[in-house]
Amino acid sequence: MAMDSSYKSRKVITIGVVSELTGLSERQIRYYEERRLIFPERSARGNRKYSFDDVEILIEIANKREEGVQTNEIRQELLKEIRKEENRKIRKQMLKGQINARFGIQKE
Repeated sequence: MAMDSSYKSRKVITIGVVSELTGLSERQIRYYEERRLIFPERSARGNRKYSFDDVEILIEIANKREEGVQTNEIRQELLKEIRKEENRKIRKQMLKGQINARFGIQKE
């Protein structure tokens, strides 16, 4: 059974909780935001809000930093992954359109 990942992308976790979950200091987390490795949302009061996806990314970043990988290299890798995912979505939409056109399925 496939699990709905929408809950993982909801930005609801505070920086303090993220710090506890990842073992990173709040300063380190803010630094990774400054380096454009993660993108928290802001609440109406200006507090950062993170998702479970962000927590997973931060753990990956911390592991790579321990291995000596620089933040600019991590950013390039993340951008590559984002592009791959965007390309997958585009290909999926194109294939769906081709199938619909082939079998005469009309969008409503």
